[in-house]
Amino acid sequence: MEKVKTLGEFIVEKQDDFLYSKGELTRLLSDIAIAGKIVHREVNKAGLAGILGETGNKNIQGEQVKKLDIYANEQFIAALSVGGEVCAIASEENEDIITVDNAVSKGAKYVVAMDPLDGSSNIDVNVSVGTIFSIYRRVSLSGPGKLEDFLQAGTEQVAAGYIIYGSSTMMVYTTGKGVNGFTLDPSIGEFCLSHPNMQMAKKGKTYSINEGNYVHFPEGVKKFIKYCQEEDAATNRPYSSRYIGSAVADVHRNLITGGVFLYPTTSASPKGKLRLVYECNPLAFIVEQAGGKATSGTKRIMELKPNALHQRTPLFIGSKDMVEKIEELLAKHSVSTPA
Repeated sequence: MEKVKTLGEFIVEKQDDFLYSKGELTRLLSDIAIAGKIVHREVNKAGLAGILGETGNKNIQGEQVKKLDIYANEQFIAALSVGGEVCAIASEENEDIITVDNAVSKGAKYVVAMDPLDGSSNIDVNVSVGTIFSIYRRVSLSGPGKLEDFLQAGTEQVAAGYIIYGSSTMMVYTTGKGVNGFTLDPSIGEFCLSHPNMQMAKKGKTYSINEGNYVHFPEGVKKFIKYCQEEDAATNRPYSSRYIGSAVADVHRNLITGGVFLYPTTSASPKGKLRLVYECNPLAFIVEQAGGKATSGTKRIMELKPNALHQRTPLFIGSKDMVEKIEELLAKHSVSTPA
């Protein structure tokens, strides 16, 4: 029987892939995994622990904050703050960046941007949620981390990943050398390599979009939905509609089975709804490394230069042929698609 490889063993084995790292990135990924285990434990007993429901407050995005949102945010900030590898953290739940000023973090080379609990509107109904993270080398030279460290194009990411809390808990990440997935074995408390060298199908049979907003979509997106619903034996259409409502869960499914996830502009969200820095960029990095594609409709997501921490963008991400079909229809039918 082949020996199971743990996440820790895998990270150490691949340490030479990191051009600048002397072990810091290895420890940083391990810190994220530890926080993920803690959040996994709470997600699985949220009803018993009394942390279901809303706090009654809204976050910087104007969204209702769930109790588990706050818990996940606190756990990841704590884990990232004690290790000494991170000089600043950006979170969906915080308006400004969080600088890490403790003595051990002096000289830290990295910053982390994260959505601590993506899809949190699904928490109370026991649907998959997840954590998304993106890691950059700081560009500021010294002192506390600065906003400029986060306003880098996605092409500058040194690592990105997500942890999905579903029927099983998985951590999927890339350092630009392919994508690997690790499933948490609760019996030993370790993430174990379960999905090595993940590859996304060039063509998929699934599209994921909130069709309840159909009337508000750009014309090109409407045309793509109709294209997916048409019968055509040559292209195996119609395609199946599958929408979970957690970007992590939808992207994860499509990564494994092939498909596309769409979050376009609407009249209510003319710049899109998903955040570029800590949602779209890390997911784009993962999907591209697996052979897929991610675009705003007109531009490659990872080439967009952020000008604000919570900047939003439309996102079309998944199997390459499907994303290119969306781009074709947007170019043909839409007046314009904001980057």
